[in-house]
Amino acid sequence: MSKAKPHTMLWIAGIFFATMLSILPINSAQAADKPVIFADLNWDSIQIHNRIAGFIIEHGYGTGVEYTPAGTAIAYEAIMRNDMDVDMESWTSSSQELYDKGIKAGTLFDLGANFKDARQGLMVPTYMIKGDPKRGIKPTCPELKTVADLAKYPEFFKDPEDPSMGLIYTGVTGWTMTEKTEQKIKNYGLDDSFNMLAPGSDAALAGSMVAAYKRGKGWVGYYWGPTWIMGMLDMTFLEEAPFDLKVWEDTKLCEYPNSDVNILVSKSLMERAPEIIGMFKKYETTMDMTNKCLAHMKNEKADLDETAQWFLKNYEDVWTKWVPAEKAAKIKAALN
Repeated sequence: MSKAKPHTMLWIAGIFFATMLSILPINSAQAADKPVIFADLNWDSIQIHNRIAGFIIEHGYGTGVEYTPAGTAIAYEAIMRNDMDVDMESWTSSSQELYDKGIKAGTLFDLGANFKDARQGLMVPTYMIKGDPKRGIKPTCPELKTVADLAKYPEFFKDPEDPSMGLIYTGVTGWTMTEKTEQKIKNYGLDDSFNMLAPGSDAALAGSMVAAYKRGKGWVGYYWGPTWIMGMLDMTFLEEAPFDLKVWEDTKLCEYPNSDVNILVSKSLMERAPEIIGMFKKYETTMDMTNKCLAHMKNEKADLDETAQWFLKNYEDVWTKWVPAEKAAKIKAALN
C-alpha cells in the first residue's frame, strides 16, 4: 500500500479544517463584524426607535447597523429567515397569524414591550372640557367624559355641510377600524344627532383636527397614539367601558382593543449578540416619549438621526438603564 505524499496530506488536512470552521458557531469577533439589520417599516415612530437603538449599538457596542425598508408581512418573514434582525415596533395583534407562526417555530423571539400604552379611540380637544385660559377659551362641554355623553353636545361639533347635526370623524376611508367606529357610533345611537365622515387619507384626518384646534373650535373623531399630533396637541380620549372581546365583537360598546407594541428579533441575533439582546430586553419607552419625539421632528424639521439623538440627550435617565455604565459612557461621548 503506497503512502500519501506529505503535500497531499497537508492538502487533505486543510480541506478538513476549512470544512470544520465552516460549521462551527460564529465567534464573538465574527458576530461583531455582522451588522444588526433593522426592519425600517413605513411609519415615523418605528424609524425613530430604529435610530435610537442603532446609535446605541454602533457607539456603545461597536457593531454596525443597517436599516432596510419593508412592509410588515415582509419584515416578519425576513426576520424568521434571519435576513433581518429586529422589528422595534411590532403591533402584534395586527399580524397575529405571522407572530404565532414565528414564535411556535422558534424563528421569532419576543423581547417585550417597546411601549405599553399605545392607544386608539374617539377624542376631543381638551379645551372643550377644561377650557384654555392662555388662549381665552372657555369650556364648552365641561361634563363631557364618555363617548355616550356626546349625545348631549352635538351643537358644539357642527357639521359645516349640515349645521343641524354634529360631525364625527370616523377614520380614513377603507380602514378596517373606520368601519368598526361607524358601527360603534350607530350602536351608541349617536347617528341620530351626528353625521359621520371618513376623509380619504391620514393627512386629511390629521389636518381636520389641527385646523379645528388652531381656531379653538370643536372636533371629535377617531385617532391613535403615538403620533406627532399627540405630541403637539392637548387631546383627551373619551371614556368607554373596559375592553371586552365579546362586547367588542357584538356591539363595539367598549374601549378599542389595545395593541401590544413589542420588540421582535431573529434567532440569528439571539445567538450571535447576547449583549445586544440584553439591551433590547431592557429597552422600554412610553407613548408620551414617542409622541414628543414625533412632535420634535415635525416642529424642528429634524431628520430621523437628529431626532434619535435628541431623545438620547433628553432622556438620559431612561436609556442609561438599558446598558452597562461603560457602554453608556461611550454613547455619551459620541453624542457630545
